[in-house]
Amino acid sequence: MTKKLIIIFAFIFSLQGFSQKEYLGDGPYSQLIIRGVMLINGDGSPPRGPMDIVVENNKIVDMQIVGYPGVKINEKKRPILKKGGKELDANGMYLLPGFIDMHGHIGGEAQGANPEYVFKLWMSHGVTTVRQPSGRNAIELKRQSAENKIVAPRIFEYTGFGSGSKKPITTVKQAKEWVRLNAENGADGIKFFGAEPEIMAAAIEENKKLGLRSTAHHAQLSVARWNVLHSARAGMTSMEHWYGLPEALFNDRTIQNYPLDYNYQNEQHRFEEAGKLWRQAAKPYSDHWNKVMDELLSLDFTLDPTFNIYEASRDLQRARRAEWHEDYTLPSLWKFYEPSKISHGSYWHYWGTEQEVEWKENFKLWMTFVNEYKNRGGRVTVGTDSGFIYQLYGFAYARELELLREAGFHPLEVIRAATLNGAEALGWDHKIGSVQIGKLADFVIVEENPLVNLKVLYGTGAIKLTKDNEVVRVGGVKYTIKDGIVYDAKRLLADVKRMVDKEKVKTNWKLKQPGIKD
Repeated sequence: MTKKLIIIFAFIFSLQGFSQKEYLGDGPYSQLIIRGVMLINGDGSPPRGPMDIVVENNKIVDMQIVGYPGVKINEKKRPILKKGGKELDANGMYLLPGFIDMHGHIGGEAQGANPEYVFKLWMSHGVTTVRQPSGRNAIELKRQSAENKIVAPRIFEYTGFGSGSKKPITTVKQAKEWVRLNAENGADGIKFFGAEPEIMAAAIEENKKLGLRSTAHHAQLSVARWNVLHSARAGMTSMEHWYGLPEALFNDRTIQNYPLDYNYQNEQHRFEEAGKLWRQAAKPYSDHWNKVMDELLSLDFTLDPTFNIYEASRDLQRARRAEWHEDYTLPSLWKFYEPSKISHGSYWHYWGTEQEVEWKENFKLWMTFVNEYKNRGGRVTVGTDSGFIYQLYGFAYARELELLREAGFHPLEVIRAATLNGAEALGWDHKIGSVQIGKLADFVIVEENPLVNLKVLYGTGAIKLTKDNEVVRVGGVKYTIKDGIVYDAKRLLADVKRMVDKEKVKTNWKLKQPGIKD
């Protein structure tokens, strides 16, 4: 290769946010044996082990129980390492299927977050698959990830409806043409925000004919005429957040009780009033509440609640003071989070006790619906929507798991939501989502038991007191394995810290809480 070509390739790679000497993990190996793990599968089954798991290239080919707790392993019963194979000593550790984030935006210009930064935060927290519902065009990144040319989760691209169109879509014909072009461009589905009812119906129908999936953030600008029930009936496969669901549950009104001086462009108005929405819906377990839930269940509709992205609304100080911001949040991202009338999700114009109290009640009612939906056999997945509202990629994933636990999920149900449920929603449960012979080698390995304490999944770990009265940090993902390639999760997180430190020096920046002067 000529020097000129090398320079060109290096430039193209740098545009995507990656360096020439990118750490690309170890493997895949002709054979990889992970020794002695306790398996926490994504199918809801209880933990079991010690177990040896055998991977060849990128397929699970054998899973063997090799002993009993507290009993020395009989080495003769273990799978044999072949010539050229690799052993990973994970004795005493816990292995889970790779995590799936069903709502992950790959950074953005406004946040100053490039793909390398975002991907490493995800991968360092065990996220091996991401559905991007609109945002940065990820078709090329999707290809590079599939070929393992970059450190990145597997990407499912759900293009925002109408993206790339030279003019607004105003006819059924235009809607169908756009949907077909979206499929031809390599997208996996569509993310809707809302449109005229006939446009929504036509687009969803055409997308379904092509075998693609769909989701929606039912924005307030369209939800009065098209809510979650309309989407599900039309063939949409999932929803984001919760907008459109309380509106489907209205039984004494048709429109949210907006104050008469409300302005959607004023985000404090928008999010303050959104925090009062669930109290306007039918009461939990009432006839109408049950009727809506039963219909969504009958349509095999998926809920992706993204609790974490709204948590600052009920406790702003907690979100602002999260311990990982100092080391892992980019200066540009922190600036984006601060109160602003322009930046999306920075609606802290004068956020106070009254707003937080409303949102706490909002969460209780919202969580009640989601937990009961799960109890009745409905599919609930894990999504984060990080990069907004003080929620950081990767770290927010662990927080979302905690919030599902708060909603009433058993820890094993939380793990199923994070793994197999996501795979089913993507139509990939035959390949990922649980640890089974024949499936792809996507795993999360952690030294502590996450069922006992989900906080051990944070990159910063969990605080623990030893028997000698010493305060220590335990946990953090040890290894993330994607497509049979082993990544040192802590090394990836250290790379992120170096990126942040470099930006701090470059911009002479120090993290300060909003409104505090030198």
